[in-house]
Amino acid sequence: MDVILVNTGLAQVEADALAVIAFERTEGATAVSGESAAAVDAICGGWISETLASGEFSGKLLEQAVLARPTGLKAKKLIAVGGGKAEKFTATEMRKAAAAVLRAWKPKKCAKIALAFDVAFQNEEMAAAATEGALLGDYEPDTYKTDPKKNDSKVESFALVSSEGDAAVAGVTRGRILAEAQNFTRTLVNEPGNRLTPTILAERARTMAQEFGLGCDILSADRMKQLGMGSLLGVAMGSAEPPVTIVLTYTPAEGSATTHLGLIGKGVTFDTGGISIKPSDGMEKMKYDMAGGAAAIGAMRAIAQLKPKVPVTAVIPSVENMPGSRAMRPGDIVTTLNGKTVEVLNTDAEGRLILCDALEYAQRLGCTHMVDAATLTGAIVVALGYVNIGCFSNNDEFRDQVLSAAKTEGEKMWPMPLDEEYKDLLKSPIADLANIGGRWGGAISAAKFLEEFSGGKPWVHLDIAGTAWLEEGKPFLSKGPSGVCVRTFVRLAMGL
Repeated sequence: MDVILVNTGLAQVEADALAVIAFERTEGATAVSGESAAAVDAICGGWISETLASGEFSGKLLEQAVLARPTGLKAKKLIAVGGGKAEKFTATEMRKAAAAVLRAWKPKKCAKIALAFDVAFQNEEMAAAATEGALLGDYEPDTYKTDPKKNDSKVESFALVSSEGDAAVAGVTRGRILAEAQNFTRTLVNEPGNRLTPTILAERARTMAQEFGLGCDILSADRMKQLGMGSLLGVAMGSAEPPVTIVLTYTPAEGSATTHLGLIGKGVTFDTGGISIKPSDGMEKMKYDMAGGAAAIGAMRAIAQLKPKVPVTAVIPSVENMPGSRAMRPGDIVTTLNGKTVEVLNTDAEGRLILCDALEYAQRLGCTHMVDAATLTGAIVVALGYVNIGCFSNNDEFRDQVLSAAKTEGEKMWPMPLDEEYKDLLKSPIADLANIGGRWGGAISAAKFLEEFSGGKPWVHLDIAGTAWLEEGKPFLSKGPSGVCVRTFVRLAMGL
């Protein structure tokens, strides 16, 4: 789908649907709030005013009203889309509004959709957000459907009307890069375990790296054994599929930066739980246990094009967690890359066992600041539901940088505690650490385990177990993989 800029009067826009953002009325107001909405209201004889007065349309965020064959417009339909309160309308709301319009009218065979851009919106951030919204809203997780009719409702173009100038052009370019990277991530996450093994994930990453000029190194099981990644290799023992560690590197043209960002992503391409096997109900979704790794790969795709001023290295440990005859057993001891020993009390707590070796390896590659993303614990869903990512850190300043990047990109995160007392939950009588800390505070003890491998460097852990997969579709996103953290990772890299 093309996202284009159109500099023309609203009455002259030729589209199957023209959308304008109309805001909620303030108390006592009678005029339509929103520059483009007011303009088309005047052209169309006060239709938006009438729908607001009747209560049919209130302007609440993402609410929509439609007028077919609007008088005075060349567009076949006029869509009023709610922007909520005007003073709270940011790039996040723009992204959602653009996506909601596309998702609502795409099934109704609107091949050409246009969104009117008020003068206030004509800047890089808003143009990028609208572009991202359209492209993210266009994504469908229907790769393997063979119904020929699934392509009948394709949108050919999404136009931003009356957007002009270098800022808007730059915004559309950046928005496309970010959205395509996020959709690339969603496509990886959506792949079933038989179509995306660790080896295939590595091949996908290598192909992407070659296309966009990134460095790529794939560590085989033999290389990991030579290095001493005993924890990661222990998780992989039960599967016939060999493990890999994917390393992607971006080096800026000017190499004077003292900060080296590490993006670490959990890449369990399928998680049965191993010997501590999961219940069968819902296990088919355990293909998404590599969403953190996919987010790191997708972010590197965008970083290669947007070119931040700091070096960025992504490390993605990738395994299958299976209950084979050689599988790791509860009670086994593994030795991690940094030399610490771990008593494996539960083989379903495998994510931290591969991430700990990846964190150590990232430091050996020179990373000074690290962020990891992982579908790590069900406990974070108990704590935060399906709304917020759990954010843990050993460094308040770096945590705040990550939270600021996430807020700007509309990816909700909530800071979680990481007090020293939680380490007591990980005591083992025969090893340096146990890999689980009991029922209570499970997301915190998991993060506390990972902190032991941060080397004291600024580090943030993002538990995305509740946000990487949408159980139900939203007006602006399809059901399935969300691609969360891609935009935050890129924003962070660009801001360092």
